[in-house]
This record gives sequence, structure tokens and C-alpha cells, in this order.
Amino acid sequence: MSAVALVVLAGMIGGGVDMSRAYMVQNRLQNACDAGVLAGRRAVNADGYTTAAQNRADNFFDTNFDEANEGVSETSFVSTTPDNGNTVNGVATTTVDTVVVRLFGYDDVPLSVECTASMSVGNSDVVMVLDVTGSMGGTLGGQTRLQALKGAMKSFYDTVDSAAAGGNSRIRFGFVPYSSGVNVGQLLYNQDPKFLADSHAYQSKKAVFEDVEVNEFSGWGDPYTTEDNNNYSYDYDDWYYHTGSYRKKNDCENNQPNDTSWSVDGAASTTTVPTYINSGGQRVSETRTSSDQTRTEYDCYKAGKKNYWVIRRTVTRTDSDIVYSIEDPIYTTTTTTSFDRWSYEEVVRDTSTFKTFAATSTPTGPDGTAELSTWDGCVEERDTESVDTFSFSSIFGITPSGALDLDVDLVPTVADSTKWKPSWHQISYRRTNSSGSSVTSAQSDYGTSSSLNGYYACPKQSQLLSTMTEAEFDGYTDSLSAGGNTYHNIGMIWGVRLASPDGIFSSNVNEAPSNGGDVARHVIFMSDGAMLPHTLVYSPYGIEKLDKRVTDDGSSDHSSRHTKRFIAACDIAKSKGIRVWVIAFATGLTPDLQDCASDDSAFTAANATQLNDAFQEIAKDVGELRITQ
Repeated sequence: MSAVALVVLAGMIGGGVDMSRAYMVQNRLQNACDAGVLAGRRAVNADGYTTAAQNRADNFFDTNFDEANEGVSETSFVSTTPDNGNTVNGVATTTVDTVVVRLFGYDDVPLSVECTASMSVGNSDVVMVLDVTGSMGGTLGGQTRLQALKGAMKSFYDTVDSAAAGGNSRIRFGFVPYSSGVNVGQLLYNQDPKFLADSHAYQSKKAVFEDVEVNEFSGWGDPYTTEDNNNYSYDYDDWYYHTGSYRKKNDCENNQPNDTSWSVDGAASTTTVPTYINSGGQRVSETRTSSDQTRTEYDCYKAGKKNYWVIRRTVTRTDSDIVYSIEDPIYTTTTTTSFDRWSYEEVVRDTSTFKTFAATSTPTGPDGTAELSTWDGCVEERDTESVDTFSFSSIFGITPSGALDLDVDLVPTVADSTKWKPSWHQISYRRTNSSGSSVTSAQSDYGTSSSLNGYYACPKQSQLLSTMTEAEFDGYTDSLSAGGNTYHNIGMIWGVRLASPDGIFSSNVNEAPSNGGDVARHVIFMSDGAMLPHTLVYSPYGIEKLDKRVTDDGSSDHSSRHTKRFIAACDIAKSKGIRVWVIAFATGLTPDLQDCASDDSAFTAANATQLNDAFQEIAKDVGELRITQ
């Protein structure tokens, strides 16, 4: 019986050893299976679960399960997907060779495990800060950079939406397209119209008028008369012979009739000429009296060589006598004002109507006449300080404290310094002298162009965090257009404002999801270039050459000071627990872009494919890969 007991005891102990070893192998097999499907699911792209993704799954399985070290054989790992990559299933099998129980006829123990990885997502808020400057309209690989961005954004939505399918998580999207401005006016007005100032000093123009004396006709004076008499017009008959001839001229002359008086022929006639204005501006009426008169004239005419003949003719004349009735004009001298020129200078304008998006009249039309303009929604920032260093700490906040543009959570007070102002590009002007060069002093108009021309851009309106259908997301994406200069700081400042749980949009940001879970906050900052401000651009800091809000002279260290504002805004975002993702598209990852990003959150993308890959990598982190079996 002792011998039998020893055999049974050996079988029990040996079986326990082999089963314990098989259990540890099964755990390692399960871990390797999990690692494989996680890697395979992360490798899924827009083409689904490709061969490359399967190979990556296989490689991760092999790395985590070494058949030789485990002392097993006939190991296999097969990964598949039932839904084009959204879910990756795996089956891993192996065979454990036994040591003790093989004495009892059991040579091996077959093992099999299953695993599944899928993209699931918790509650996430994603604010996209998107560079839509003019360079985004440039071509790259047969399409514009903006078209490549739109494609990557749509793929991002698809990935995150697939991860959220079937669950109760909440995904919200916000947008801040930026260039040399941001379109947030409607958001501010909807939040509280008092967030916008009711007046502001713009770099505008004033009409200059001069006094002019004008003689205005006021009536006619008393009439007076003048006469112009004995105006004759004559008509003559031909000469013909009257009497016989005379040998001497004197005899001929002595025999001429002596009566040379005029006789009236018929009754006189009177006519009135219509009133007219003469060359002296007088009003004149004429009354004309005329009579016809005749008489006979005689003369001596030598016919041939010897004889003189008395000849005669009948002369008719009309005697016209004119009486003029004259009225002199009466003029009254008045003084009036007339447009002379434009003076380009800082002008305070009433914005109380303009900020409501209603058409507003200003005396900036031709010759100082009224013209209407309507706000497009871009804003000028609130007060700041023209210093060369900005910093942020969670203890002391922003330094210097007067940089209210970087105080992203400050709710405006009654002071205009804390409020935003509507960008009024229709009445804002650069200043040029007679040669076309820009000047900073008040400048009279010499006929040169002083308008902003291409120095102003206002992007698509920003959007607060909200849940969106695919059609809504794609519609917003497709509405983006390119234009303007690159102001990273203004894009990031507003990206933080839209994502901050402590600022003016906190009611939107802190809206609790129905599932009661925590919310992960993300800002995705995408740009295709370095900071590129311009001193004559009309930006949220005014026309910087003239307003000098960034620099004391309007130009020195201009770009550097904008960059430091950008870095400070990034630091503020990260201090709030917001993960900042940065994508440098078709450009290098500059030190300031790298510094802006959270840890392991910066990407470069040389082309559209790499841009899409970068958005997909972010989507996978937002979507949180999970083992579901």
C-alpha cells in the first residue's frame, strides 16, 4: 500500500508541477495575444486592416512570446477583423511539453487563448486650431495644402466616431481657424454683448472741409429803361437817267432837284421782343417801333467823252427805335463748407451698432459722405503691453499682468481695456505720403492709395465645443478657405479660451456629459509655416506700425514678441491639463512649435499622407485603444 501511495503521490505532485507550468505559459500567451491585437489595431489606417497592420501584430506577438524560452512548440498567432479594422480579433495556440505526467501517458498540454482589441473612447473635447493662412492655398502633391488638411480632418472624425460607436461616450469638437485674425465676434456677442466695447479708436480718416463764399441769385431789381433810336437799314434802287445831257459838269449839278428829304411810307409798326438774359446777366424786355421812309437821290454821270447826264435812284430805309426795359439781378453772398481732402489719423468711432452686425454709417464715403459697412466678426484684442518677454506660471499667472490678451480666463469688466473691439477694416487705413511710402504721423491725402488692400484677412467663424454629425463636421471643414499672414499666438490664445474650464466659455466647456464620466481635453494645433506677422497688417493688435501695441516703435522685435505670446498661451493650456498636439505640415518643427506641444505630442508631416497619419495617431490617443476580451 505504501508503494501504491507513493505512485499516487508522485502523480499528484508531478501533475501539479506541469499544470502550474502550463498556467504560466497560458498567461504569457494571453499577454502576447493582447499585445499583438493592440499593435495591429493601432496600425489600422484609412485602408483598414492591411497586410502591414497584420505583420505588425505578428511581430508584437513574437516579441512578447518566445517559443524557445517558454519550452513550447507548435505556436501560432492569427489575427482577423470583422469590421475593416475597427475591431481586431486574435487566436493564439501553443503546446506545452509535460515533464512528470508524461510518465502517466500525457506527453503535452495544448493551450489556446483569444483576444480582441478595439478603439473605444471616453468623453473627449477636441479644439482644432487650424492655420488657414495664404500659404495653405499653395499646391502640394497635386492638391492644395488646405485640401490635404480637409481630408485628414475628415479621416480623424471617422476614426474617433468609429471608436465611440455603440458606447455612451461624448465627443465634442471646437474650431479656431486663424491667420492674421480670428473670427470670434459672434461667439462673444452671443455670450454677452457687453464683452465688446461700444467705442474704439481706429486708424481711420477724417474728411477736411473748407469754407467757400457763394453768390446765390435771390431775385431781380426794379426795372429801368434805356433807348436806342434812329437805327436805320437802307435799300437802294439802281441808277437810271432822269433828264437830258449837259456838256459841263457844273451845268449838270445845277440842274439836279434840290429836295432830299425823307417821306414816311405808310404807318409805323410796334413789336415786343420776348424777355431774354443778356451777356451781363440782366433780364431785358424790348419794344421796337419801326417806320419805312423813302427819298430820291440824284447825281451826275458822264456818258461818253463829252456829255453829263442827271441820274437818279430811289432809296428806302427803315427807321427802328428800341426802348429797353432792364432788370438787374440781385445776389446774396453766403458761406458754405466744401470737401477739401482726407486726413489719415486715429479716430474714435461708435461701435455700439456695428458690434450687433447691423449695417453702420460712417462719414468715410466719397468727399466725406456717409457709407455703410457691416462687421464680419473678427476682433481686435483687449489691452496688452509692448514688452519683449512674457511668461506664465500656475502660481503667478501671466507676466506682465497688464497683458490682458494673454489672460485667457479674465471676464470683461466695465473697463474697455478688458473688452474686445470689432475689427473695422472698412474704415481702417494705412498712411502713405505723396511718394507712396508709409508714414506714422497724421497724413493728408496726396492722391495715393491709403486703404488696407490685401493687408486684412478674416477666417471662417470659430465654433464652440459641440457634438457633431459627420455631415456637420464635413460641412464646417469644407467651408474653410485660405488667406492672410501667420499669427500663431492669436490662434493659440483663442484655442485655449475655447477649451478652458475656467474662462468666459466655461459654461460650455464644463457642460457635464450624460454618462457622468470625466472629460479629456485636447487642442490640436496645425500649421504649415513659421510665425509671419507684418507691421502693416490689420491684425487683432490693430495696424501695428501705427498702433504700437506690440512694439514701442511699431517694428522692432516684432515677430519675436508674437512668438513669446504664442509660447505663453501654450503653457497656459498645458497648465490646465489640456493636451496640446502640434502638427508641422510641409515645414520643419521649429523650436517654438516643439515647445508648444505636450510630451510626445509633436509631429511633422511633409505631405498629405503624413498629415493624415499624424491626425490618425492623435485620433488613436483620443480614442484610447482597449483590450475588450
